[in-house]
Amino acid sequence: MLLASIFAITIQTANKVSIVKVGSGYQIMRGTQKFFIKGAGGTGGMKQLKEAGGNSIRIWGADQAPKVIEEATQRGLTVMFGLWLGHKEYFDYKNPKQVAEQYEAVKRDILKFKDSPAVLMWSLGNEMEVGNDIPETWMAIEQLAKMAKSVDPNHPVSTVVADISPQKIANIKRYCPSIDVLGINSYGGLPTLPKRLREAGWTKPYIVTEFGPLGPWESAKTSWGAAYEPTSTQKAAKYASDYRIAVASQPGWCLGSYAFMWGSKQEETPTWFGMYLPTGERTQAIDVMIRAWTGHLPHNCSPEIDSFDVDIKGKEVAVGSSLRASVKYHDPESKPLKVRWEVRDETPERKHDGQGEKTGAVVPGGWDVAEGGELECQVPSLPGRYRIFVYVRDEMGSAACANYPFKVQ
Repeated sequence: MLLASIFAITIQTANKVSIVKVGSGYQIMRGTQKFFIKGAGGTGGMKQLKEAGGNSIRIWGADQAPKVIEEATQRGLTVMFGLWLGHKEYFDYKNPKQVAEQYEAVKRDILKFKDSPAVLMWSLGNEMEVGNDIPETWMAIEQLAKMAKSVDPNHPVSTVVADISPQKIANIKRYCPSIDVLGINSYGGLPTLPKRLREAGWTKPYIVTEFGPLGPWESAKTSWGAAYEPTSTQKAAKYASDYRIAVASQPGWCLGSYAFMWGSKQEETPTWFGMYLPTGERTQAIDVMIRAWTGHLPHNCSPEIDSFDVDIKGKEVAVGSSLRASVKYHDPESKPLKVRWEVRDETPERKHDGQGEKTGAVVPGGWDVAEGGELECQVPSLPGRYRIFVYVRDEMGSAACANYPFKVQ
């Protein structure tokens, strides 16, 4: 009996995660080891994440958890465990019944997974304050944070918000004193995040829980509302710069980050947010994160796009019009590259966070088999909204991509 008790205490100590004050800053401790989050959001390719120098993944809800926890444990990765909380479209934080039911659901999930060695911390919600930045929301989160600490004293508690504002920070400080660390999703605003946090009076630690390219909501648009997507090379430059400014330069305050997203995702386009293409190739965004995590680039760097132009980008043209496009590119290691063009229908219906969005279909035509850095052809024969994509691939699983929208009427 004594041996069993000692074994249980040893396991509990090894699995314990804490955020401790060190001088004027903070440090994550896993057992007796210092830990800095080198993470990515999404669960695609945990093997590749580990090989890239990453040490953590972020999930948004417990529905993903059993399989994720099992694989993360096998691969020696940690999990920022998201506990999904209601959003304004279907949840009312002023409704005691809904709040109580949510409380019990979150408690059940914590009790179910709290003893997994992969769990790094609990993450209460994701951007649930959007349209809900009211005292009742934060008071409900405070009750959840207190409960989490009560039933599981071995893991810190965070909550994740959609960037920050002075009011949001004031509300969290006033109503959520039990939160150990603040998770912040920030895209266009990331370069100024440390400055804005200081000005808002945030003194606890923070984690950048999502970052990446400018979102469609932040980008310039055509007259019909199609957003201009950065090239994969432009995205990579932003990953690198933003990480340096908002993560690496804030030791003791920023406890790490989760790049978004480790996999592919349809949102506005099939290539906007994924660090991998839908066809499986990795992009330059992964290369720059490998350098951030390990201090060196991978042996096989991705192709890079130097320039990309389409003569009818952002324009409305008539059926029968011509289209001319060109791309200049290079490979850092001078590997042979292949270029492929395609025209797709614009995403038929945009949805919040891309949930349930359908990818625009490839339009049959000469462009779908064209090879080379230049393309000249006729636009699709049917009126509609389209995008022309270009992909530059090596033979080792890496690629670059870019696209422009246009409209046929």
